Amino acid sequence: MSASGAGIAGRQSQSLPAVTLVLGGARSGKSRYAERLIEAATMQGTYCATAEPGDAEMVARIAAHRARRCGDFWHTIEAPLEVASVIAKEAAVDRPLLVDCLTLWLSNLLLADKCVETETRSLFAVLREAAGPIVLVANEVGLGLVPETPLGRRFRDEAGRLNQEIAHEENAFVDGWAHSSVRSICKTAAGSGQRHYWKLAGNPAGWKGPADPHQDIER
Repeated sequence: MSASGAGIAGRQSQSLPAVTLVLGGARSGKSRYAERLIEAATMQGTYCATAEPGDAEMVARIAAHRARRCGDFWHTIEAPLEVASVIAKEAAVDRPLLVDCLTLWLSNLLLADKCVETETRSLFAVLREAAGPIVLVANEVGLGLVPETPLGRRFRDEAGRLNQEIAHEENAFVDGWAHSSVRSICKTAAGSGQRHYWKLAGNPAGWKGPADPHQDIER
């Protein structure tokens, strides 16, 4: 990309908040929605993929995601565990970074017997110092039945805590995407400690990204 092109991308990417958390249920369209946020705001992006091809179903889902990211826009890095280091190395003002998804990353940590508290602390540290906009995708896992197994219940609880802690980070923008044209949005005013809530369609007050990132998403 030319120097002038990089400058344009840098200016465009400033329309994204420092950290955006996109929450939604399974198969709700949240990954595609998060991709559209970055695609509408800049000219290039980095995709940090946390999924591992553990079975045929996951292999198929990974292949579908890769096919959607064909072309020169996305630079993909596969990092099932090392999300914090990828953010630290790859975040840039002219190349927003998408992590898809935090929930799979958490599952990978638990299965690898990693210390979740240590890893999430590292994640928060790099998010605060990231050199460019970060978009994080996560599942809302707490609205269904109580998991039957101790590991399942721990996973649900850890996922809920992780989403809450990111949402309460200063300058974080939380977008609840539930496969609907209506969004529930919670935004933290920088430095004020105050939280503002909207539930509306279209372009929320204070959001300077694409007017309607929901458009053209398959329903």
